[in-house]
Amino acid sequence: MPISILKADPAKPEGYSHLLKKAKSDLSVATEKVIPILRSVEKEGDKALFEFTKKFDSIELSSLTIDPRSVRTNVPKDIQEAFLTAKKNIETFHKAQLRDSWSVNVDGNKLGVKYTPIPSLAVYAPGGTALYPSSVLMGIIPAKIAGVKEIQLVTPPQKGGLPDILVWLAQILEIDRIVTVGGAQGIAAVAYGTESVPKSEFVVGPGNSYVAAAKSYLAGVGLIGIDSPAGPSEVGILADETANPMWIACDMLSQAEHGEDSSAILMTTSQSLADAVSVELEKAFVERPKRLKMKQHAIYENSCILVFPKMDDCIHFSNLLAPEHLEIQTADPYKVFEGIEHAGSVFLGPYSPVAMGDYISGTNHILPTAGGSRIYSSLGVDTFLKRVTYQEVTKESLNRLYPHVKLMSELEGLDEEHGTSVKVRYEEKKH
Repeated sequence: MPISILKADPAKPEGYSHLLKKAKSDLSVATEKVIPILRSVEKEGDKALFEFTKKFDSIELSSLTIDPRSVRTNVPKDIQEAFLTAKKNIETFHKAQLRDSWSVNVDGNKLGVKYTPIPSLAVYAPGGTALYPSSVLMGIIPAKIAGVKEIQLVTPPQKGGLPDILVWLAQILEIDRIVTVGGAQGIAAVAYGTESVPKSEFVVGPGNSYVAAAKSYLAGVGLIGIDSPAGPSEVGILADETANPMWIACDMLSQAEHGEDSSAILMTTSQSLADAVSVELEKAFVERPKRLKMKQHAIYENSCILVFPKMDDCIHFSNLLAPEHLEIQTADPYKVFEGIEHAGSVFLGPYSPVAMGDYISGTNHILPTAGGSRIYSSLGVDTFLKRVTYQEVTKESLNRLYPHVKLMSELEGLDEEHGTSVKVRYEEKKH
């Protein structure tokens, strides 16, 4: 059962427009299930967290938080070196994103923007087989650079104790505490705050559909800020006849191994490349059978190869798809990149697989999914900074502009107080 290859006719987009709908993630069922959990945590605090942990994780906790500085870890030196290298690269890239406050003179008045960090952050780290310690770096480092003061790591408890790598990362990143509560109840704990768990203003990090539903629901009612609504992992690849079909197949499969709901869509102008990639995918299933059913489901059910007449057609569809990850493997990737408007993170050239950004290059891998990059950006220092605008109006400017304020406030029916607050200052010049 090879991957689906479609001749994409831009005059008949209905033949492949279903791929845009497939990218969406419906959290309605998960939301219905998590709302009672959220309400229980809101009302009962720690008591609910202990009960849900016993119910869902089969673990009876004696405490809900851990001071990472109090735990001894044993992380191999080569693993430490890998993560320290990633830490350095991520810090270098994100420090370049820092913004300076600024001011400008407008009509005789000083107006400006002062950037201030959000007060507190919780970073969610999944447990079990979905352990992503790299996401801890991605969530915490830009927040630290932005100046966030209070940071806690939220992760499910493990019967054998927390993984050493998570605790070690918490230590080197100097976070305040680890909250050993997972799932929707862990998100609720930091959104509402409990007797043991301080409230956080913002939460980021990957998780299952229940974690995603809890984040989206709590953000929707204004209890917590989130990076962007999360869905299944995805990659779009723009390629021409110069691309290496085996490398493209590997890159598609690297997304497929995230889960059976992941997707990989190749957009190309070359039928021969499309056929060769299909062959390479089948060879890979034989040669690398780990997580075989998961990868096959993602490739056969959620993925596709589209053969367009022109690269401009590929670019147009890619902007509609707005993929979480976008690889450009063409003879002139920067020329193609000029036409890209919507993507979470872009990987240019043959030596830039998504996995480099996932781990080590320095960009952030917490990205908008399901077409979210049309309105959201990748996680970065900006995510944790607020703009505080300010102004200093001069007496001369107020006197000059008051007649306009008078007319505008009268038009809106707010002249009695809005207009008067300016008028009393305007009249001062008469005394």
